[in-house]
Amino acid sequence: MNSEEKYQLIKQIDDCFLALNGTRLPCPETVQDRYKWLHEKANYSILAVDNSTDSFFIYANQYALSCFKYTWDEILLIPSRFSAAAADREARALLFEKVSKNKIVYNYSGPRVDKYGNSFTINEAIVWELQDKDNNAWGQGALFWTIEEIQKRQSDNNLFENSKIWFTNFPL
Repeated sequence: MNSEEKYQLIKQIDDCFLALNGTRLPCPETVQDRYKWLHEKANYSILAVDNSTDSFFIYANQYALSCFKYTWDEILLIPSRFSAAAADREARALLFEKVSKNKIVYNYSGPRVDKYGNSFTINEAIVWELQDKDNNAWGQGALFWTIEEIQKRQSDNNLFENSKIWFTNFPL
């Protein structure tokens, strides 16, 4: 998948988020190329999985790739259930069932594992159903922050001066 195809996919993910949430994915208003920024520069993870029974990742922005320690090509090859340790997969599956029922879930936190089995926690996650124009589900999208980014956001007034506006609009 080339960069333009990735930007087109993040646009579709963003459009689905807007349809269910009423706002777009967080992005500073001053950014010239929204989808490039979301893919390459966002300070939070954006992921998407397909709608198969044992879902696979179909999208991960650069921040998500850094959290999970996979390359783009690697993350597309693994079932998304492997993003959680075996002991945490049932709770993860319940989250996705809740998303299927409610279309969007706010303020989820839970443990995940990277490529090497190291545990980390996703925080303030929003998970939503990805739907086409006829409301047929084609996957699920997610965004989350790491605790490091939450602390940075709270302590670094200059870096996130513009971010405060768009982040505080989330109905967490």
